[in-house]
Amino acid sequence: MNRLELINIHKNYEGKPLLRGINLSVASGETLCLLGRSGSGKSTLLRIIAGLESADSGDVLWNGESVSDVPTWQRQFGLMFQDYALFPHMNVSENVAFGLRMSGMKKAEIAPLVNQALELVNMSGFAVRRVTDLSGGEQQRIALARALAPHPRLLMLDEPLAALDRALRMELQEELRGLLHKTGIPAIYVTHDQEEAFVLGDSIAVLHEGRVEQIGKPEEVYQSPKNHSVAEFLGMTNFVRGRVVSVEPLVMDTDFGKFTPSKSTRSDAKMGDRMTILIQSAGAEITNEQDCGNIIRGEVTECIYRGDDFKVTLMSNGIEFVFSLSERIEAGRSVAIQVPESSVVCLL
Repeated sequence: MNRLELINIHKNYEGKPLLRGINLSVASGETLCLLGRSGSGKSTLLRIIAGLESADSGDVLWNGESVSDVPTWQRQFGLMFQDYALFPHMNVSENVAFGLRMSGMKKAEIAPLVNQALELVNMSGFAVRRVTDLSGGEQQRIALARALAPHPRLLMLDEPLAALDRALRMELQEELRGLLHKTGIPAIYVTHDQEEAFVLGDSIAVLHEGRVEQIGKPEEVYQSPKNHSVAEFLGMTNFVRGRVVSVEPLVMDTDFGKFTPSKSTRSDAKMGDRMTILIQSAGAEITNEQDCGNIIRGEVTECIYRGDDFKVTLMSNGIEFVFSLSERIEAGRSVAIQVPESSVVCLL
């Protein structure tokens, strides 16, 4: 089984740390999504893996052997950029064949590889079309075919869908996920869009200020974010400070009442510890209970219909909370919203 490993990668840019001890791995059949804001070091990390840049320290291993001193063209890694970089003076077939020709492959060997790559991306009938006549989605498929044609050992994709409209992006996300699993090529997919990462990634690594803050399966990262920065990046906003008043079961006392977090969080908590808890919107419901825990009381300031649910903003003790509810709650109404234990997470 093929395997890429990054060992303690460090990189400075203009005298400031950009990557700070990155350790990651990706194996055959796996797609790892690198998720992070602009400037978090995602694209630089891809360039180091590809050999286009050098790390200041650390190592890049392929099947246990270092490739840090191996030239880019000998690594046999495919890299696809956001802007596609297709050649406008070449037709589709010529664009897909470009890398193969540059490697010195004979014409008779190139043709079947080009045909296979176009078939993989459902573009077999476009071989002689001009790339300038293609839509954005079609150009994206041709760029992907070009990356796949040499049968790379590893495929890296740097926000390839970012320039497309939302509807097309969602359509191609599903296609791309199926294609990556079909080929079995280990892949690293860079994005700043959490929804895209959840669709495409078998695992997700969240980068923040040059560090991997958390890595795991999409559902693990979303349901149990490790710390405040991960939760905030994932769009979560309901943070509350509290003090541990019971360990078995774990109970937190806050300015908004008592909360019982998920049993899987902070098994190391001790009486009196102060920490931040995240109150997720999943499973939130209006309640008439008075003495139960895990309740936020306040006044609704906004209610927005989103198709599948209502985004409800609640003001409580001068703090704004956001919940997803199944029913419309008119602004100005005072309500009590209860969340299940599974939606209350203690953060580091």
